[in-house]
Amino acid sequence: MTRPVIDLNSDIGEGFGPWPMGDDDALLSIVTSANVACGYHAGDPTVMRKVCALAAERGITIGAQVGYRDLPGFGRRFIDADPRELVNDAVYQIAALDGFARLAGTSVAYVKPHGALYNAVVHHEAQARALADAVSRYDSTLAVLGLPGSAWLAVATDFGLTTVHEAFADRAYTPEGTLVSRREPGAVLHDPDVIVQRCLRMVTEGVVEAIDGSQLPLAVDSLCVHGDTPGAVRIARRLREELRDEGLTVRSFAAPAATREEPVG
Repeated sequence: MTRPVIDLNSDIGEGFGPWPMGDDDALLSIVTSANVACGYHAGDPTVMRKVCALAAERGITIGAQVGYRDLPGFGRRFIDADPRELVNDAVYQIAALDGFARLAGTSVAYVKPHGALYNAVVHHEAQARALADAVSRYDSTLAVLGLPGSAWLAVATDFGLTTVHEAFADRAYTPEGTLVSRREPGAVLHDPDVIVQRCLRMVTEGVVEAIDGSQLPLAVDSLCVHGDTPGAVRIARRLREELRDEGLTVRSFAAPAATREEPVG
């Protein structure tokens, strides 16, 4: 069941103006893919340009993390958006980030929904279809990240898009395979030992323990460490080291075979 190649991604560029969030510089020395906020739930043009330049300099794959237009709520509140408007919102965000990525000599390689939108498109087929439509219209070669078994990945497959199965290093799972709501106790994991052991099992055995103790099958191509989780840098660094100690190649799913395998900085 071991997957010999695994991607390590994190949410990057979620500061706004003078207010930072997370340690982008440190995380970009560890992860292989960066989910960059596109200004709707977090981030702004200056932050976007800065993180794209850093990612390009370090050979990190850039992904557009698109969300609801909800800066005050950090994109973690569901919005019953008109699917036609959601198509345009997603294209707007992808194109904006892609512009800064191109200034840095690279381009956006994938799209990942953020927060409430990520959770919504697990089951909300209209919004999932809107996102897939947006990606397909902008650039059908872009990959999409999402929860295994979600409507989002199913619809993206129907659109002919490349899908990447994602698992979360620092989030608890329900028995149904979805993420435990952040409003519930135990939704976010903090113990590095627990996180690392769970992740190794996800990747090598294809199994994760749900919050009720049940064992869930889980296909995973990419592991996410949230940049705003306390201790995120320490967790990400240790996780990468442990994965490589297990004989796994830590590399972006969008990277050429000969790149992005440098030692942890």
